[in-house]
Amino acid sequence: MTNRNEYAASDADPTQREAVTGAMQEKNTKHPLLEVDRLAIAFDTTNASVRPVRDMSLVIEPEQTLAVVGESGSGKSLTSLAVMGLLPEQARIASGSLRFEGRDLTELDEEEWNRLRGEQVAMVFQDPLSALNPSLSIGYQIAEMFRRHRGQSREQARERTIALMEEVGIPEPAHRFSAYPHQFSGGMRQRVVIAMALALEPKLLIADEPTTALDVTVQAQILRLLRRRRQEGQAMLIISHDLGVVARTAQSVVVMYAGQAVETGSIPEVYRAPAHPYTSGLMAATPSTGQGKQIRPIEGQPPDPADLPSGCVFHPRCPFARERCRKEEPLLRQVAPGRTSACHFAEEVLSRGTAIDTTGA
Repeated sequence: MTNRNEYAASDADPTQREAVTGAMQEKNTKHPLLEVDRLAIAFDTTNASVRPVRDMSLVIEPEQTLAVVGESGSGKSLTSLAVMGLLPEQARIASGSLRFEGRDLTELDEEEWNRLRGEQVAMVFQDPLSALNPSLSIGYQIAEMFRRHRGQSREQARERTIALMEEVGIPEPAHRFSAYPHQFSGGMRQRVVIAMALALEPKLLIADEPTTALDVTVQAQILRLLRRRRQEGQAMLIISHDLGVVARTAQSVVVMYAGQAVETGSIPEVYRAPAHPYTSGLMAATPSTGQGKQIRPIEGQPPDPADLPSGCVFHPRCPFARERCRKEEPLLRQVAPGRTSACHFAEEVLSRGTAIDTTGA
């Protein structure tokens, strides 16, 4: 195995990088709402610097909903935490840029981050219980957003909080205002976290696995809420491993593997005909309501970020791998209008047209 932790900003062909950028964003605004450009996140250890996110790029325009999908450990959540300025203490941005409306987020101080979070960008965390303070009532925690950021009185904040709790589907909000997190079910806590994220009407909502560990009924309710916000023009970044959830909430998708994007495109096009073997593998492993479909898991395990394979990082698990894949790392390149793929044989994969049925997701 070859260790490829070191990030070389000069490796990518500038012409190809420009093609990818053009495929991923519209040209009708001066700046995208969010632009992550060749981001690398490092964890420094005694012996080495491990980079679980490397060369990661994505673009979100105003009113767009973009999903990032991939197996656990692919770097999805780390990327979203970097956007929020909430990386773990031992992690750092090693290279690349994060821009919100053209402003470089890596240059913000703590006071500027505090103004940005909630006001401009808000996040629904993966575990709602750990995101809430168990010693404070639900109503107090939501109302604090209005009091601290909007300067509202206690009564004004209470009225706004009750209205918001009702909007996200919490029954008897006036009565539940004084309840504590442990008195809410997992689904209700998830609604509370969403209410807190929506309180200040941010321009971008990041939802990290918003339906994990919820039963199907509550999951459907949460997805309806997110779809309604999307229809109202809320820009969103959805982090998920569930392709069915993504199909019901997002317009475009970025597929991540081993810390980087390996495919991008619109939901209908990617789901109809993936252009990367990893995306095909994810679809083959997804349950479907279609009759007679056999679920086929991807063989093997994702690579260790500290010991990535040579060539294409997916080649040890790829049923289509060839000698070139073992020796040469593919670049993310445009393979069709609005489509990019990091596969040497993307056009061949694309022509296979492996579709996924998400109608019952």
